[in-house]
Amino acid sequence: GMGFRDSNQDLLGIVGREPARARERILDLAATQFPDGSAYHQFQPLTKRGNHDLGTGFNDDPLWLVVGVSEYVKETGDWAILDEPVPYDNDPALAAPLLDHLVASYRHVSANLGPHGLPLIGRADWNDCLNLNCFSTEPGESFQTTQSQGDGQTAESVFIAGLFCLAIPDLAHLLRVAGRAELAVETDAAVAAMRGRVETAGWDGAWFRRAYDAFGGPVGSAHNDEGQIYIEPQGMCVMGGAGLESGQARQALESVESRLTSQYGIAILAPAYTRYHLELGEISSYPPGYKENGGIFCHNNPWVIIAETMAGSRDRALSLFQRITGSYRADDAVYGLEPYVYAQMVAGPDAVRYGEAKNSWLTGTAAWCYYAATAWLLGVRAGFDGLIIEPGLPASFGNYEVTRQYRGATYHIAVENPGGAGTLTVDGEPWAGPVLAAPGTTVEARWAGRTS
Repeated sequence: GMGFRDSNQDLLGIVGREPARARERILDLAATQFPDGSAYHQFQPLTKRGNHDLGTGFNDDPLWLVVGVSEYVKETGDWAILDEPVPYDNDPALAAPLLDHLVASYRHVSANLGPHGLPLIGRADWNDCLNLNCFSTEPGESFQTTQSQGDGQTAESVFIAGLFCLAIPDLAHLLRVAGRAELAVETDAAVAAMRGRVETAGWDGAWFRRAYDAFGGPVGSAHNDEGQIYIEPQGMCVMGGAGLESGQARQALESVESRLTSQYGIAILAPAYTRYHLELGEISSYPPGYKENGGIFCHNNPWVIIAETMAGSRDRALSLFQRITGSYRADDAVYGLEPYVYAQMVAGPDAVRYGEAKNSWLTGTAAWCYYAATAWLLGVRAGFDGLIIEPGLPASFGNYEVTRQYRGATYHIAVENPGGAGTLTVDGEPWAGPVLAAPGTTVEARWAGRTS
């Protein structure tokens, strides 16, 4: 089957080029959602129905629908999709407007919180191999399909909390446009509260924790012997706005640089697990340095690239992008992968064959790297109210030009000295920026950064 979360993320790479197909995919995905906001983790593309064998219970899934729809509306301006009737569980009798599906996603996460007020992880979150409710002792058993042990009301995900803070502000914007201001106020308050919990219960002192296990113990903490720091919450929590004012975001990214970053990119965790941890599941069953056990999982490197751009570390953001992009590794005999495709994973520092790329063509990296490169490094991205121009490359990159199609307009954008704040002109006239409406068929925009 096709992944619910993966397909929503893949929309980031195609909404501007294939809007009709993106629209169809969104409606197919939403139809596999349940009335309570949860969703089948996979769906079959031929029948367009959920995969009963794998089922549901991956508690980050609902939020990715909010991300996918929001990016589609930003790119296309197709607000009508929010009124499109979409069935729950592919049952026409249960049809509701797509916007109601997004509200159900919000409700599902906000109604399933653990002891720290963080989202319950369920069967797993983005990392399918972090199985905090599984407790599998049967060799060869599928961690994803085995029945969870216990009531599942303790294990929490800091990552889902960060994703909530990223996705739900966009939902609030959609609600305001749809005239549902009261619910928008509620969602704003929920995000503020969740961000506060991330910065308290989710903070380990120098980085964001990954989770809490079924016993209430921290995962991804200096208190752990292995797996002390994970990449996912450092990128996602900062993208969701956590710690940007308190300094936690900067500290977390510095910890990523010192604890996880290598010449081939950022490892998913460190130090790697050297034995099977019953309370963690599949993640600790792989050899050290491979796959989710300390491999350089390229899918989530762009989250840190975006976070570094948001935090103003442009040189580091560009360097991280170059480390995982095959065209920069074409002459690297150890890397050994086609230079025109991303690896799912590069063997991490703890691996026997450190630096060797694995699983080309099996990855969700491409869309995220495209999005990070165009929307954040080049700094030209779609917003609800227009095109946003905020260059994120260092001055050392040099001047560059971008031609961008957006809602029927063609933008010819010239960026001079991209590092730092600058001035923006549109068709030769000063523009306060950074948001440009789509006023016509051809727009000439010029960004002039500081020369110092």
